[in-house]
Amino acid sequence: MAKRVFEVWRGSNKFILGGRLIFGPDARSLIVTLLLIIVPIIIFCVFVARHLRHEFSPDNVGYVILVMAIIFTIYVLVLLSLTSARDPGIIPRNSHPPEEEFRYDSSVSVEVGGRQTPSLQFPRTKEVMVNGIPVRVKYCDTCMLYRPPRCSHCSICNNCVERFDHHCPWVGQCIGLRNYRYFFMFVSSSTLLCIYVFSMSALYIKVLMDDYQGTVWKAMKESPASVILMVYSFISLWFVGGLTGFHLYLIGTNQTTYENFRYRADNRINVYDLGCFDNFLEVFCTKVKPSKNNFRAFVQEEVQQKPTLPSTQETDVEDSGGDPRSKVEDDLDIGEDLLKISQRRNIEELDEDICSRGSNGPPHNTSEMDSVLSSDHRAPTIRSDTRHSSWGRRSGSWEIAPEVLANSTVTESRTYSTSKEPHQ
Repeated sequence: MAKRVFEVWRGSNKFILGGRLIFGPDARSLIVTLLLIIVPIIIFCVFVARHLRHEFSPDNVGYVILVMAIIFTIYVLVLLSLTSARDPGIIPRNSHPPEEEFRYDSSVSVEVGGRQTPSLQFPRTKEVMVNGIPVRVKYCDTCMLYRPPRCSHCSICNNCVERFDHHCPWVGQCIGLRNYRYFFMFVSSSTLLCIYVFSMSALYIKVLMDDYQGTVWKAMKESPASVILMVYSFISLWFVGGLTGFHLYLIGTNQTTYENFRYRADNRINVYDLGCFDNFLEVFCTKVKPSKNNFRAFVQEEVQQKPTLPSTQETDVEDSGGDPRSKVEDDLDIGEDLLKISQRRNIEELDEDICSRGSNGPPHNTSEMDSVLSSDHRAPTIRSDTRHSSWGRRSGSWEIAPEVLANSTVTESRTYSTSKEPHQ
């Protein structure tokens, strides 16, 4: 049965709903993020917003506080799902390195089996033009492709991601080209939600002070939930608020978090900077590119084709053109046949010589004959020269060892001299 792409996915991602939703390997941290958002809002609605329903005239105005909190929370959760449950911009892997980038350097050759094999050269980097300025891109060994500009390989998800910003453990996903907009909106909306909860909790403390004609301490004792929410919102505001400010700076200068931390000290020219206004338009007003991966598609078995090498390397073409195992077996069979023919010829000549000596001459020493026969029936010695083909794979080149051929020659010459003695 044919499998779908998400079932044989080589990255570390996790899929649910039949490959419709994709998460990072640390998707469990998303549960913590959900609890950090939902639990405080439930406390706010039950212990704060519910008591503020009738504190304003007309009476129905107080319901706006409760409804706004619920709607705002749902909005934040939708942004969180759009950030964490979609393809961040993963570039599909190649099944083999780009063949057009290989080149052979005859000046750097390796001597194998008495032959000079040209060394295979593969450039690790190459330059592409971005806004008229050359930018160096690197080759990814894992994905077997040259990373596009601003692309980086995430070690956590084990994927190359376009316009890689960072891997966020709070959303359990990489932040890249296709979800950076939603990530920023999620962080900034969380900041506004923290401000809203803090303000409404403080307002309720003020209402309690007016109702009971008391001090702040008495009001805080009447509503400890409001105090807890204010402390929690204040601490969270430092985190999400600082993150919002930092990404506002990155958007205005058209940088990514990865570029800012890695190239901060290099004083490089930012070739992607289009101006503050255009940079914001690029992030928020451009159409999100479709995913390059169809995770629900069926996997098509790729027909593996043997790479075609230069015609000057005829011996390498013979080695790479067929199955190396069958070639080794053929070479072994040929070598054993040649050895058997040579041994059979020597044994037949010995038999004729023994018969002739039995009728015309004295008998030979049996120990000498046994030594000759034992030398003829030695197991063939095979030597394997393992060499590297120009594509980096190993192919067996088998040949009969010189000792075997020498042994056969000595036996033949010894038989020939024995057969001449009766005629002298």
